[in-house]
Amino acid sequence: MKNLIYLIFFISWVMPAQNEALFEKANAQYAEGNYEEAISLYEQIIANDETSVPVYYNLGNSHYKLNNVGPSIYYYEKALQLDPNDEDVQNNLEFARNMTLDAIPEVENSSFSKSVNKLISLFSYNTWGVLAIISSVLLAVFFVIYYFNTKPLAKRIFFGGAVLMFVLMAASVFFAFQQQEIQLSNKFAIIYVEEAEVRNEPSQRAGNAFTLHEGTKARVLEDYQDWVKLELANGTQGWTLNDNLRKL
Repeated sequence: MKNLIYLIFFISWVMPAQNEALFEKANAQYAEGNYEEAISLYEQIIANDETSVPVYYNLGNSHYKLNNVGPSIYYYEKALQLDPNDEDVQNNLEFARNMTLDAIPEVENSSFSKSVNKLISLFSYNTWGVLAIISSVLLAVFFVIYYFNTKPLAKRIFFGGAVLMFVLMAASVFFAFQQQEIQLSNKFAIIYVEEAEVRNEPSQRAGNAFTLHEGTKARVLEDYQDWVKLELANGTQGWTLNDNLRKL
């Protein structure tokens, strides 16, 4: 048992140090323009179950330098999954998207829906959950102070604070569930090959509905054997082979 504990401690100490060394080495290769070597090193870090915004971001940058449109967009998107508000990743993702061939207009949402979605996307559902817990604790504290305080002004102040914390708690819980539902229901993929035929049915004998090119992002609706049903931003749907894409 003691040996097992030592082994776990050794692995937990060595692996982060090893990944840190790989990260520094990969950054050095990137700075020297050896982008393929940098990609190989960054991928080793991911293979070690280490995921972070800098790793995905630098991996996307390396692919971008090599004009690998699909992989660069894929890894920028992976970085945004960890930090949706990272401006550097957002900017570079826009540059990479400008290299794609498919111009697919998005279905416009109402201004109210956009505002709500923007507010929900400010934080992950875990962060919204933490805000809900903090506001609930403050709600309890403010209510106790209000209940036992005898001064009218103080009672009004702490009652107002309790009401505010209740509203914040309720909103945080709602946004947390909404964010979790969005992440669970909205599964996306990036076209990873130069050209991907999209068919009307999951069969090689089915008619070719249209063709997508690398870097295009689509929503995953369904998996069937070697096929994936996709939906584009304009609502168009079709089936393509699983090998043509990488799921986010």
